[in-house]
Amino acid sequence: MPVTAQTGLAPAAAPLSVDGIFGPGAVRTESVRESRWGKDGESYLALENAAKGGQDIVRYRIADGSRSVVVAATDLVPPGADRPLDIDGYEWSPDDRWLLIQTNGKAFRRTRALADYWLFDRTTRTLHRVGGEAAPSTTLYATISPDSRRIAYINKNNIYVEPIQGGAATPLTRDGDDYIVNGLADWVYEEEFSIHRAFEWSPDSTRIAFFRFDTRGVGTFDMIKNTGGQYSKVIPLQYPKAGTTNSAVTVGTIDVADGKTRWFRLDGDPRQNYVPQMSWAGGSDAVFIQQSNRLQNTYKVLLGDPATGAVRPVMTEKDAAWVEANAAPEWLEGGRRFTWLSERDGWRHLYTIDRATGRATLRTPGKFDVVEVLSIDEKSGHAWFIASPDNPTQRYLYRTTLSGRPRVERLTPADQPGTHSYDIAPGEHWALHTVSRFDTPPATDMLDMTRQQPLRTLAANAPLAKLVQDSGLPATEFFRVDIGGGTQLDGWLIKPPGFDPTKRYPILYFVYGEPWGQTVADRWMGSQGLWHRMLAQKGYLVASLDPRGTASPRGHDWRKIIYRQVGILASADYAAGVRAMLATRPYIDPDRIGIWGWSGGGAMTQNALFRYPDLYRTGIAVAGPTDMKLYDTVYQERYMGLPQDNAEGYKNGSPITFADRLKGNLLLIHGTLDDNVHYQNQDQLVDRLIHFNKPFSMMAYPDRSHGIYEGENTSIHLYSLMTRYLETNLPPGAR
Repeated sequence: MPVTAQTGLAPAAAPLSVDGIFGPGAVRTESVRESRWGKDGESYLALENAAKGGQDIVRYRIADGSRSVVVAATDLVPPGADRPLDIDGYEWSPDDRWLLIQTNGKAFRRTRALADYWLFDRTTRTLHRVGGEAAPSTTLYATISPDSRRIAYINKNNIYVEPIQGGAATPLTRDGDDYIVNGLADWVYEEEFSIHRAFEWSPDSTRIAFFRFDTRGVGTFDMIKNTGGQYSKVIPLQYPKAGTTNSAVTVGTIDVADGKTRWFRLDGDPRQNYVPQMSWAGGSDAVFIQQSNRLQNTYKVLLGDPATGAVRPVMTEKDAAWVEANAAPEWLEGGRRFTWLSERDGWRHLYTIDRATGRATLRTPGKFDVVEVLSIDEKSGHAWFIASPDNPTQRYLYRTTLSGRPRVERLTPADQPGTHSYDIAPGEHWALHTVSRFDTPPATDMLDMTRQQPLRTLAANAPLAKLVQDSGLPATEFFRVDIGGGTQLDGWLIKPPGFDPTKRYPILYFVYGEPWGQTVADRWMGSQGLWHRMLAQKGYLVASLDPRGTASPRGHDWRKIIYRQVGILASADYAAGVRAMLATRPYIDPDRIGIWGWSGGGAMTQNALFRYPDLYRTGIAVAGPTDMKLYDTVYQERYMGLPQDNAEGYKNGSPITFADRLKGNLLLIHGTLDDNVHYQNQDQLVDRLIHFNKPFSMMAYPDRSHGIYEGENTSIHLYSLMTRYLETNLPPGAR
């Protein structure tokens, strides 16, 4: 497969630098360019830049690497244009005649789905635009029907269909406006349930199942854009904050022929329940629906009749803490069984569920978590998944049987430690396989799954590997630290070059600590990891710990002990871990302990400095929530319950509550157009710190989002700022 590049680090024998890691002269990390498997499982398609602009779509045979052009860029020149379309994304019609091209994408929340869509007819070699508009499009998520006869898409919050060969578009919904949204998720469903395109064709192409969001009553948060001209611009965002009103979400189907909508008769107030996932149930006779109560501790699995709107319960999943939504299941035995992930026995396991009775059959027995299901092949009778029973910092490929007595086997060879990922081709003969370790950049190969042997290397990242080798740093240490009560935390530690255990060094902890992520992982950490290595070269110890409640594959109880005490338990675990390291590692300077984190890690940094002011000397909090009530309903209530039912938990878990205790050095960093953790969080904390006359530093990045990456030199500026702050307030070097 062809390779592309992402910014990595400039190769040099000299010490690492911020400019070398994030600047324009950096070496690039090789990765496999976006590609997709052929239906035969023996080839793949890839985009390759063409000589005169645009991209060719080419096919490579896996076995011998032979190449052929499927669609040339020269075929994709719109009428009256002088250059081919630039392909942002593409989709083939099921009959392979039509190519749907997404181009000219514009930012829409987390995607660039707001785009122009064109159709190329491989038979007549002609090109026409979806929607027939001459101006830049307002179209989102165009997709082809299974019978290859129509296109469906969203335009101005309504669902449209039109003939694939061109012609007038037909609106299937007509009530879409600024507050009624059809076929498209609202902000919180996209952010927390990963729903983007909120509609799906039925397998027989006669109906479309879809979500409708009534956002009236949802609080509007106004963001202010200040860099666009003489006057500021208000950007309104409907964003339900913890304890406030949600959208009313309904699910239904539209008959494409007559436009008639039938709504599924779901129990309960649509503003007090969620529908985290909906899909067709292995055929066109039913829709599979997951419905959750607002607390997200009870999930109903339902089958909806598209002809009547009636729903039938299949099973219910409950948890004393919370239940995670499943992705759309795979259907087996002609729709009589489906796949399901559950923690019902204390571990996250794969089950098959009987459609008629709801009876669950365990397919991955054992005291380990299934991290991710990769592939289900009923013909071979197997499911492939990622797990790591013996080391939660690593990831390996496993396989189990789908029927009969479960038989779980590890496929990743035992002599290949690290973090492995696999993109498996149809037929499970081939896979795109990537492996990395904390000290080893990713290498990608074409893997023969039948022998677990690479056919050829596609991206080796030799320059980055040499850079790590030449950095002068000892191998990163992975360890566990005992914090008492039978609890051990996973951790890693980077030591400076020429480390002398008889001296004392400053230490900087990298923290996240929320239920959404894991920082202690034996995988390549990219540019941020290189920055940590740069700090180690300067004379810092750099470390990370995963407190209880983080999303590590250490079982249900490990992850869910944090329920209703986010920010409280994790910060206590972290402090205990730091103290245990001080007690057993005399080379850590107790007067030079720092901590930093981003997003949830920013909140945890604030909690660390405020709640344990005599332990930490310096902290950098980037884009951190300061008050839990300022974050969204779905995330915050999932882990903390409703604010009105857990007032003390919300208060004690919010860093702002303890701002009066600050003693150390604190740098607050936030983007002013952060639509996720609003800049309001920083303003309110700053106001509180001023109230208590607490000295601190702050940086506001104008009109940057949660990732703080937009604009020239933003990353260089950000990491240079943090580096200078550490050198000033947490001086490097051995003493």
